[in-house]
Amino acid sequence: MIYSVLLACAGLAAQVSAACSRETLQQVAAAYVEAAAGGKVTGLTLAPNTSYAENDKPMDIATGVLSQPIKIDFNRSIYDTTQCATFTELTAATQSHPYVIYTRMMLTADASQITKIESVVSDSGDWAFNATGHLYWTKQEKWDLIPEAQRDTREVIQAAGDAYLNQWGDSKLAVPLGTPCARLEGGSYTGQSNANANTCRMGAFPQPLKVGERRYIIDEELGAVDIFNNFPWLEASKPNGAVPSTNFIRVEKGLIRYIHEITVCETPRCGR
Repeated sequence: MIYSVLLACAGLAAQVSAACSRETLQQVAAAYVEAAAGGKVTGLTLAPNTSYAENDKPMDIATGVLSQPIKIDFNRSIYDTTQCATFTELTAATQSHPYVIYTRMMLTADASQITKIESVVSDSGDWAFNATGHLYWTKQEKWDLIPEAQRDTREVIQAAGDAYLNQWGDSKLAVPLGTPCARLEGGSYTGQSNANANTCRMGAFPQPLKVGERRYIIDEELGAVDIFNNFPWLEASKPNGAVPSTNFIRVEKGLIRYIHEITVCETPRCGR
């Protein structure tokens, strides 16, 4: 009897895993890009109670950034088959209203419906915003599939991302930074000089920062993790508060190769 139950559970797990395949998630992410480009969400298969938020503020998807066509110059997505979720980076640099938008989407276990969409929508006045710079540098990078024998585990990839953010609270903590490593912050890029020797090392912040509200999307095949989070201290108008931010990180052989960050301000350039 126990053996039969175990077999049934194993079969159900296999069905769920097969339903939430990489190919299915690729189709979902492609549909999101198409929806953003067309300004129509009709192509997205939303659950009846899908939650939608921009910059950590719940809102009606019909009135958000997806309600208007966006001229997308570049996009990159990752696929988390364990959580049945996707993350997409959109860069719109050549339209009259430039954007850089990072979006995470959560799906039902069988990948048939989207249950949650969260976006960090950055534009003029946000921290280090420069869509032209973002477009140029992100297109230069190589985020190829990693050969299976060289892939890191989910745990290693997440630990690398967490170590990077944890160091903001204690600059003495070790971070697995590779050489080279490049950080794209808004539109500013550390890899443009001394590209083969840059290590992405950062100095200490004026005060220790505890980065909370971390939400992860992890793709072992691309060695990538995106971490939605709340960036404390940066917004001068609320020194004890935090603003929406996200860090998109590539890990190769346990070491960080690329870091992308966008952060939304409440006052121009966060008042700094």
